[in-house]
Amino acid sequence: MTQQIQQLVYEMAQALVDAPQAVHVQTIERDDSILFRLRVAQPDIGKVIGKQGRTARSLRTILAAVGSKHQLRFNLDILDEDEE
Repeated sequence: MTQQIQQLVYEMAQALVDAPQAVHVQTIERDDSILFRLRVAQPDIGKVIGKQGRTARSLRTILAAVGSKHQLRFNLDILDEDEE
């Protein structure tokens, strides 16, 4: 199921950016949650975050809705490709 959510995040991010080949999603499982680290090209970071963070908030809302259905907590970090 985590793989499906990772694919969902990946496809949504690819639809938003100009450089879809630079999109990568890493999954980190923690004690009570799953963290998705979304990496995009530096020029595309604004497109994924959106004005006043609206796009990022929407992505996180979708993850929260899916997580509540499966009694899991999903978190999303957005990084540019140069960040660790």
